[in-house]
Amino acid sequence: MKLVEKLQQTEGPFYTFEFFPPRTEQGFSNLLSRISRLAVLKPLAINITWSAGRPTKEQTLELASLTQNGYGIDTVMHLTCTNMVQGSVDNALRVAKETGIQNILALRGDPPRGEEYWIQTDPRFTHAKDLVSYIRSSPEFSDAFSLGVAAYPDGHSDRLLDEDEEIEHLKEKVGSGADFIVTQLFYDVDNFLRWLRKIRSHGITIPVIPGIMSIQTYATFLRLTRLCGTNVPDSIHADLERIKHDDQRVKDYGISLAVKMIRRLVDEGGLRGFHFCTLNLEMSVTRILEILEWTPGHTKIHNRLIAESFELAEQHTVTNPDLVVTPAGATSSATNGLVSHVLREGDVGRGEANNASTWDEFPNGRFGDINSPAFGSQDLWGGFGRMTPGGSRPSTLTDITVLTLRFLNGEIASYPFSPAPLSVESQLILPHLLRLAEHGWWPVGSQPAVDGSPSDDVTVGWGPPGGYVYQKSFVEFFASSAIVERLEGAIGEVKGTIDFLAGNNAGELKTSVQDSERNAVTWGVFPEQEIIQSTIIERESFLTWKDEAFSIWTDWASQFPPGSQERQLLEGIRDTRWLVNVTHHDFKDPDALWNFLFDDIGLGDHDASLT
Repeated sequence: MKLVEKLQQTEGPFYTFEFFPPRTEQGFSNLLSRISRLAVLKPLAINITWSAGRPTKEQTLELASLTQNGYGIDTVMHLTCTNMVQGSVDNALRVAKETGIQNILALRGDPPRGEEYWIQTDPRFTHAKDLVSYIRSSPEFSDAFSLGVAAYPDGHSDRLLDEDEEIEHLKEKVGSGADFIVTQLFYDVDNFLRWLRKIRSHGITIPVIPGIMSIQTYATFLRLTRLCGTNVPDSIHADLERIKHDDQRVKDYGISLAVKMIRRLVDEGGLRGFHFCTLNLEMSVTRILEILEWTPGHTKIHNRLIAESFELAEQHTVTNPDLVVTPAGATSSATNGLVSHVLREGDVGRGEANNASTWDEFPNGRFGDINSPAFGSQDLWGGFGRMTPGGSRPSTLTDITVLTLRFLNGEIASYPFSPAPLSVESQLILPHLLRLAEHGWWPVGSQPAVDGSPSDDVTVGWGPPGGYVYQKSFVEFFASSAIVERLEGAIGEVKGTIDFLAGNNAGELKTSVQDSERNAVTWGVFPEQEIIQSTIIERESFLTWKDEAFSIWTDWASQFPPGSQERQLLEGIRDTRWLVNVTHHDFKDPDALWNFLFDDIGLGDHDASLT
């Protein structure tokens, strides 16, 4: 059914859920289980994001088809202008139409890989309004779809237009034939309500569905709000600053904040529905809807008195039937509740009944679990994190080394492989990272060994209070093939103590890690919980990140003219260097990894020809 028609027929509160195609086959399979559980909450629709690259484009079409037909949930398929020409737009729309999808969210999309700025592939598709106009003017598709467009209450991240210009652009999208608006995430409710009144005063009358993203982790919150240019009130920053080292409290705060925002938007803005950006997770959105009492069949559950006898129970039930129960009734209710709580066969997770829905709730990005639907969490509405190196113009290997050293020393706040300053945790091993960089082994990821630090430790702590956290030391860096060969030989002599993975842009892989091995390098032990493994390094997760890492060299190189010295340098590094990950399994010895690299490998003995 078309979403615009459902909006016209819906009186009470409604909500939609957004998912992105997972990066791994395991994650894709487990996302289907997750969607089947969330389908019980009866969302008005499900949104599936789009990326113009392969294989994500095909995965978008496959996932959207499954949610529409396999689960019977009206699906909104995102479609962007990025890397699209008329033929590819037609093909995507035709597949959507043939599979019963009747809703499209038309977006311009992010710049394609290798481009600093967004440049159209086909001049007919430069803006989202062009996509809307094309669909509405096509005899084949004009009546087939309800069309949505995006809006940005805090301003578009490109910052190319002021607010009045952006509102005029939004009016053009609506005038081209859009039926509804979905907004970018926001946290400033006062500003959103002001913006909503303003667009209404400019004659935009179609439904507006606010985008809500519950805060999952402090790091994800910072990354996404910076990426989107989101205005965050000082009070939220202050609240998070106090709890940022406790992942559970951050997640709980995110749930509470989302509930408060939604209640204000309903009471003060008269809004009836909300769009949840789930990041392929389920616990937070489920709790938000439960607290709001919006879940299907929701009834308030009261504590009830168990009367000593049937006669006493009968006396009280005349006036308070919901507050008194007989002993037999209490037993029956508890038994029936246990019988109805059945684990779904095939769901990931073991132990408690709710593990299938919560096993991957904590940090699950680059080094997370490849089985998680949230592995490699996307930036909002397509594309993984894009990092721009600013004004640097490297023309020699030494320039790359100097840039890396400046970042490590805090002289610059970001560089291509990190959008944020070096973490406090990594500063514990800063002398080692500097030594690596000085010899041309440019580090891009690392962590120190930790042996049972309290979970509330301000530097390395995470998770609920009262626990203890552990880490194996690892470092990830770019190096030459000569260094990789030397590492491979040395690690073969200490098999079982140290593992390494090395991959290049040509697809070659050298490793001591078996295909099925899963190496937990961060884990925590917390009261009344199973052990949580928040960071895992394995072949597939490394290979996924490896491709991303080498594409950053391409992104960087593309900022310079073809044939320029800078471009030749950066493309040469991309094509000749290896990404290397070395992990030491002795987490009780904080110096074990570095002794191996600097003493056993003899880093200081190498000349520039090996770097």
